[in-house]
Amino acid sequence: MTPAVAGPFAATRRPGRPRSEQADRAIIEAALAIFAESGVEGLCIEAVASRAGVGKSTIYRRWPGKEELLVDALAALKTPLPEPSGVSVREDLIGLLQVICADMADPRRARAVTLLHGEGHRYRRLSARFIETVVEPRREVFRRVLRRGIETGEIRSDADVDTALFMMTGAAQVKGRGGAGAIPDGYAERIVDQLLQGLAPR
Repeated sequence: MTPAVAGPFAATRRPGRPRSEQADRAIIEAALAIFAESGVEGLCIEAVASRAGVGKSTIYRRWPGKEELLVDALAALKTPLPEPSGVSVREDLIGLLQVICADMADPRRARAVTLLHGEGHRYRRLSARFIETVVEPRREVFRRVLRRGIETGEIRSDADVDTALFMMTGAAQVKGRGGAGAIPDGYAERIVDQLLQGLAPR
């Protein structure tokens, strides 16, 4: 299924003619395909325009450069996180982590994230921008649930929220690198239950 375009940069376009959703999707798909084939270095606006069947000016009206386009393209691959219900920390964490597991089980999504991480040391500004605009807002959803657990007494008061966050998401991401079928059913539940055993009030 073609991902929707909802990245942090696409929303702040320059004035001009009305946007075409079809063109947006074609540009995003072209950027993702070229990135998967050639990495950041091989991604250029000219190549994206040619593959998407649009003019370069069409892309530049939407994104100021290839880094902003790539960040939005990678953001479009991520499944939106569910809104935590606020009833049970366990159930909220499982619901959030199931989305991470599902995304990592998708070879296309997993490859894109792995490729970006692998090239992050060469493109520090791009990596930092992706983390700031895409990754951190998602992490903060997990943090809010964990902080609520501390407030309600479901998690002990001296728990390190960031460490707990990375234990959960890291477990899903590392497991997902094993390829399709690497993440078994119920894996999100197992991660959360193991974590909460260690974070339970003494």
